[in-house]
Amino acid sequence: MTQALIFDCDGTLADTMPAHYQAWLEVLRPHGIDFPEDRFYAMGGMPTDKIVVELCGEAGKLLDVAALVRDKALAFERKIGEVRPIEKVVAVARAQRGKGPMAVASGGQRRMVEKTLAQVGVLDWFPVVVTAEDTRQHKPAPDVFLEAARRLGVAPAACTVYEDTDLGLEAARRAGMRWVDVRRM
Repeated sequence: MTQALIFDCDGTLADTMPAHYQAWLEVLRPHGIDFPEDRFYAMGGMPTDKIVVELCGEAGKLLDVAALVRDKALAFERKIGEVRPIEKVVAVARAQRGKGPMAVASGGQRRMVEKTLAQVGVLDWFPVVVTAEDTRQHKPAPDVFLEAARRLGVAPAACTVYEDTDLGLEAARRAGMRWVDVRRM
């Protein structure tokens, strides 16, 4: 039986993926790093610094990871006004609001996750927001979801995760949680 809901942010509660992809292209192109769109979506849920390290390594580029992470965040911030809620998922959260524990668990950086949740009007719905800074391992590791359950005070088996990526769904499975693939809602 589900006692708590845990939502991913990007691509689940908020339609951020087009803005994130454009921000990536803006930051990577000057360095000659290609990032095909299908690859971008396959890496959904992975923290920005991990993506930078992987792409730079593959391209044989020694670049300042922290600077690229910062530049990518700034590029996304300039596009945040384009972000809209994903209504079918927000409707689930709206229906549960005030009825049971809810959290957001994201591979994104806290500052960006909170700005995104504020942009779509749901930041104050979630007393618990777990981000990349809160765990050592990231999706597909279960850590972000397990930490959200811990902070909510709910057993992992009593949580249902709403997620939009294969990495995120694998993390929910590894956490022993039920999950909903929002791409199929």
